[in-house]
Amino acid sequence: FAAKKVLIVYAHESPASFNAAAKDAAVAALTAQGCTVEVSDLYAMKFKAAATTEDITGGVKDAENFCYAKEIKLASEEGRLADDIKKEQEKLKEADLVIFQFPMYWSSVPAIMKGWMDRVLGFAYAQEKRYSEGIFKDKKAMLSFTTDCPESVYSDTGINGDINVTLWPLQNGILNYCGFQVFAPQIFWDPATGSPESRSSMLEGWRTRLQNLCGEATVYFAPLDYFDKEKGFLLKPEVKEKYASKESGLTVGIHMGKPLPANSQTKAGV
Repeated sequence: FAAKKVLIVYAHESPASFNAAAKDAAVAALTAQGCTVEVSDLYAMKFKAAATTEDITGGVKDAENFCYAKEIKLASEEGRLADDIKKEQEKLKEADLVIFQFPMYWSSVPAIMKGWMDRVLGFAYAQEKRYSEGIFKDKKAMLSFTTDCPESVYSDTGINGDINVTLWPLQNGILNYCGFQVFAPQIFWDPATGSPESRSSMLEGWRTRLQNLCGEATVYFAPLDYFDKEKGFLLKPEVKEKYASKESGLTVGIHMGKPLPANSQTKAGV
């Protein structure tokens, strides 16, 4: 990513946290490669999480039947968004890579980060340009997060179930929907209970990965043209036929009654 622009959207309150250390490691590693790195520290910014009419200046078009998605798209086109949203969107438009750094809360992102996604990505929620045709199809994104449990808990026989299923709404429903090419996530399993040596090893692995990130393939998602727009975006018959003899389905979300593809949300090119 030499001479590229990176945006790190960071959500943790404590500068002494492992997430802070992971964020700092990313800033240092990417800057050393010649990248321009900007950090949106959501808690420090006191970023507003709730998506409301306050996000639109000059009033809404239909106050009686308020629809955030419609109103925010129109306000974006007319330049009537709140300043905090506009600032984040400018960062986003300039970035080649977006890294979301956070502790996993309730099998998802913290509320403040979900609020960033709801409010800042609102203009990217479009029926006509989505998934492989999404407006950010020339950008890359990835999740980097900590858990408070060992990897076994999120295995296919673990109590929380397969991590690939957990990641599907975030990586497909948000990032891929907007068109991002998604790198496999960086998962730090339960750093809080690990030894100082294990935490140092995790961070060193993260630095090493970032040095070689430009050579990584991205996670596979079925392209938009696999689906028939006239039939409710169902898989086209020829695609179903193509995969009929395969052991597993296309992806976690589209598995056609077959076993889920192994590691489809945690390894590139699967």
